[in-house]
Amino acid sequence: MQLLDGERLEPLGDGFGVIVSPHHTFNTDSVLLSAWSMPAKGERCAELGTGCGIVSLLWCARGKPAHVYAIEKQEEAAFQAARSARYNGFSNLHVCVLDVRTIPFEKPKTLPVPLELDRVACNPPYKPLGTGFPNPEGEKAAARHECACTFSEMAAAARRLLRWGGRFSCCLRPERLPEVLAVCEKMGLAPKRLRFVQHRLEKPPKLFLLECRRGGKPGGLSVEPVLLLEDPPGTCSPEMRAIYGAYAEGHK
Repeated sequence: MQLLDGERLEPLGDGFGVIVSPHHTFNTDSVLLSAWSMPAKGERCAELGTGCGIVSLLWCARGKPAHVYAIEKQEEAAFQAARSARYNGFSNLHVCVLDVRTIPFEKPKTLPVPLELDRVACNPPYKPLGTGFPNPEGEKAAARHECACTFSEMAAAARRLLRWGGRFSCCLRPERLPEVLAVCEKMGLAPKRLRFVQHRLEKPPKLFLLECRRGGKPGGLSVEPVLLLEDPPGTCSPEMRAIYGAYAEGHK
């Protein structure tokens, strides 16, 4: 496999790897989302805004999905993710160059992704446009701010792709939880599971993980115990080590 300038192969453990670059890489949040939304055997899934493809790659490496559709607007990122899929031999991972915002309006015959999927996940930009300090680099700006796609647009795309009863998973900063719950309810994606993530017990949550069900009845939201990233001594918690799995073993 030939790497382009600035790229490197990040080992994921068990012989798998992902190509990362300065513009398209991943962080712990993506690893958490992949574990939170891990497909059941035989499911058909899509990841919106796949970037380097890490969530889709971990689904294929650790789960047994029938098909995974990694959707990405930026051609450079999609090319990077597609090469990672080939490197790992994931013939069930299909990288699609597609603007998420067009999905609700595309006709099924013209959409490169099938409908009636079992699961859709996304790690959307954390900050609404107009907040914070946008990154001057276009790729990083799109990953951090909603300059290319809003959460509402991602939720609309997820609703369009999912079958009735299908699941939509996402992760975002806690301050956006009220907005996210309202948007999902409006889109017919009933929130069913919620979990907060924090570094240590004395720290406030840094992230939340949410799972919704298309067409689910309102109410019945289950709030799961907090996921702690670190033990009191500041070492990686047992649960976090289990989520990292073989990836952590390769980075000792």
